[in-house]
Amino acid sequence: MAITRSKSGLEVVSDAARTIIHQNRDKLRSAIARRKIYRTTCHELSVLSDRDLADLGIARSSIRRLALEAAYGH
Repeated sequence: MAITRSKSGLEVVSDAARTIIHQNRDKLRSAIARRKIYRTTCHELSVLSDRDLADLGIARSSIRRLALEAAYGH
């Protein structure tokens, strides 16, 4: 028969804190990755000539909106 030991209050709080820290770390990593997609998309479209953008059917004024859609799906 196995003997089980209940966690002390400190262990419960420590486990909860670890969980919160890991969740926040994952959210931060996701936010950083999305921001990188936004910046990269803005840069890649911004360096194109007006003619290249016209060929793609993109107005220069819509670059930021397209980058937001690419990164955040809005």
